[in-house]
Formats: sequence, structure tokens, C-alpha cells
Amino acid sequence: MLERRSRIGRSPRGVKTICVIGAGPGGLAALKVIADSPQYKEGLWRPTAFEARENVGGVWLPAPPTDNPPQTPLYDSLTTNLPHPVMGYPSFSFPPSTSLFPPASIVQTYLETYANHFNLMQHIRLQTSVAHVDWDPASEKWDVRTSSGDSLSFDLLIVTNGHYHLPRFPDTLGLERWLASGKASHSAWYRRPENFGDTVLVVGAGPSGQDISSDMRAVTRCVIHSVSGGTAEDQDGGAFKVRGRVAEFSDPVEGRVVFEDGTVETGVDHCILATGYQFNFPFFPPNLLRSEVPPSAPPLPRDLYNSTFSVFPLARHVFPLAGTFPSTSVAFVGLLVRVAPFPLLEAQARAVLSAFADPERLNKTQEAISIVARYELLRSKVGDGELAVAKAWHRFEDEEQFDYRNELHQFAGGEFAGEEWMVPQWVRDMYERRDVMRREWRLLEKTGEASEWVKGVGEGGEEEWIELMRRVLRRADDRERTDPDVKTRL
Repeated sequence: MLERRSRIGRSPRGVKTICVIGAGPGGLAALKVIADSPQYKEGLWRPTAFEARENVGGVWLPAPPTDNPPQTPLYDSLTTNLPHPVMGYPSFSFPPSTSLFPPASIVQTYLETYANHFNLMQHIRLQTSVAHVDWDPASEKWDVRTSSGDSLSFDLLIVTNGHYHLPRFPDTLGLERWLASGKASHSAWYRRPENFGDTVLVVGAGPSGQDISSDMRAVTRCVIHSVSGGTAEDQDGGAFKVRGRVAEFSDPVEGRVVFEDGTVETGVDHCILATGYQFNFPFFPPNLLRSEVPPSAPPLPRDLYNSTFSVFPLARHVFPLAGTFPSTSVAFVGLLVRVAPFPLLEAQARAVLSAFADPERLNKTQEAISIVARYELLRSKVGDGELAVAKAWHRFEDEEQFDYRNELHQFAGGEFAGEEWMVPQWVRDMYERRDVMRREWRLLEKTGEASEWVKGVGEGGEEEWIELMRRVLRRADDRERTDPDVKTRL
């Protein structure tokens, strides 16, 4: 297709154009925050978001597992692993009576409603992906080429293409033979429990690994769940087995698997790899983003690196501190893991736009010092290897994410630096006990009580949701006092 120059990237003097890559939760948050800004209301900022798929929603928008890789890894049984009052955008609540841990279809509807409520669709070009970006030092703009053949120029690039698309396969000995023979597949292709045989191995301890293990128990004779650091344990008369990390996928015909503790299982009919996804930014050329593990710091590298686990070095996990382009002309939004995502996406977007409006807000010297300090802290925790640090870089522990969110609002300044934008204590409390709450909510769903518990909740505001979550936790605490083995049975 011939490349054509579009008027979208052109702007009158004084008007700045903003390119948002992706219209999932991160892209929608960026557009909403842009639309709230005085610059947008005065006609000085013009955003355009490019979304490869037919609708907004990103990972929450369902699709069959036909592409390689599939457009989304969304499986039928997926529900949120956070209560939606903690997970949702602070600027837009889930509707009253919504299940506390809603299924993916409800989250997708919520995102569509968010986009329509804030009139964001006017800025989104659907079924149009960003094919290539490059920095033009002469114009001091980003050249963006799209799948439709347009060649555009933008002042700011906000990267929100998500990180649940390109599957990550472990380098376990023998796995290639299992994959080639069809005895193993990545969870990106999983949609519902099917007859993979009598014995199914699920690798991975994350939310998808736990959900898929639970799903498969209903349709197969034996499920083996491989969990890093796990110890061998058999439950339900051997119908469910917990094992440690896989050391070798041996003969696929025999279905023989060896685990790190020496335990051996045979007769495995299929293995589902719930082993995560790679950070992938195929539109960046290698001279702007190197696809390799960065060298250790200090000093900070002069180039920007994508290790597939993290992007480095980024000030505040957002702004590049390396490369030939200004740090405030491009931002990576939504890279953090193990966090309550939607509120953090809005907070990151506010920080991005604050620095874009006033680049002096980003003190590059101080940010470099902070990066080095975090590097040394992680190195003391995870080991001295560059890869180990890269794997841990965007992973937050305990309440670190909430302190980080507060820091982003302080950085954004103005009205956002006020107490009303700080993370309330109830959010911290509910996040800490999210697993207990989810377990109890599942029990309420099994007994048919959940819909009655949630009926009408939220019509009177946020406090009703907070009280509901406290009720669920009180019920869980009472149950555990009278039935201490409840955790192992649910």
C-alpha cells in the first residue's frame, strides 16, 4: 500500500498532537485524562488513538484462539482477581449490583461504557495499528506509520499496547519436542476445559494457572499443577497433584515429566503452559529500543532496552532516560505487574501530561539517582544478575504500588497533589485481603447467595461497596474460626 501523508498529524502553530498506541484500559485512561486537561479544552492538544482491533477493551475484548498468537488470551471462566471497587477507574465506578469479582464480559462492557461516557470514541481509529515509529530530530516530532498506509507526525507518543499478547515459553529441556508433537500448548490458546486426556499438567502459579487448573479438574481424571517453589503434594486421592518446577519434559510419547525435586510423572497427556507473556513493541526500530537485557547499573545505559520483562531505564517506570529523543516526548504506560491496574493507569497518564506540558518537571538527574537506588535494592533481593533484576523491575510488592500512585499525583501537581487524590486506607486494606475476599465470594456464588448480597449495592455511593467488602471479610473470618480447613477445600 502506498504511504500517504495524513492531515491528522498536522496542526496549527501552538497546537500539539498526541499519539496513543492502543485503546485498551491504558489507552482509554490516557484519552480520558487528556480530555480533562485545560489544553484539550482550549484546543491546544489533539489526541489520536490507534487500535488494531474492531473495538476498545484490549485484553478484555474476546476473540477465538485462531491467530498466532491469539488476539487475546481471554478464557471463558476468567473473572477479576481484584474486587472491582479496588480495580476500577476512580473516575468511573462499576454499575450498582455488579458482582464483586465480575466476569470478563462485565469488564469489557464497563470499558466500552467508560469510553462512551467520556466521549472518547471520537479520538480512536479502530482496526488501525501502528506499524512503525521513528524520531525526527529535524522536526522534533515522532513519525508514525500506520497499517492503513498513513504517515503522520506527533509531538507526544503514549505507548499503551499492553503486555498480554506475545506468549512466553520457558526454556525447559525437552519442551520443544512436546510443542512440536502437540502435547503442549500455551495458555494464550486456552478458552475452556476440553478433553486433553486423562492427565493434564498445568505449568504456572499465576492467576491463569490457578484458574485453568481449577477448570480442568472438572473434565479430566488427574490435574498436575507445577508451581515454582512448590513441594510435592497429592489431594483428592491423587486427582489433584501439586509439584515443583519442571526440570525436563522427557519422552512426549510416554508423557514423562521430571520435576526439580526428582519427582517423576508419567502418562501426562497434555501440558498447558500458563507461563506469562513478553513485553513487545514491534513498531520501535532497534536503534530506538534494543531487544536485549540491559547492562547492569550504574552507570545508566545510553540506549533504551526491552528485556521482554521490562523496559530500562525509565524514570518513574514511564519516561525513557536514554535515547536520542526528549524524555518527555514518549511515555510507556501500564508496564507494572501485580498492581490494581485501572487507577494506576489514570495516575500515570496525569504524570505523563504534566511532564509533556512542562518538561522541567522531570528532573533527569534525580530520576537517574532513583533508578540506580532501585537497581541496587533489587540486586540485593534477587541476585546480582542483570536478567534477575530485569524480571523484577516492574514488579511491585506489598503497598509499594499505592505509594507510587500517590507519588505520581504529587508529581502531576496542581489539584492532583491534594489529599483527595491520595490512595485511601480502605483500598490498601481490601487489596491486602483480596485473596480471602475472592475465596469467600466464590463460596457465596456456589451457594447462590452472591446476587442477593450485591443487589442494589452502589446505588448510594462508594461507601456501600466498602461496607459490602467488609461484610464479606467478616464472613470469611467467622468461617475460618469455625472451619480452619476451609481454604484447602474451596
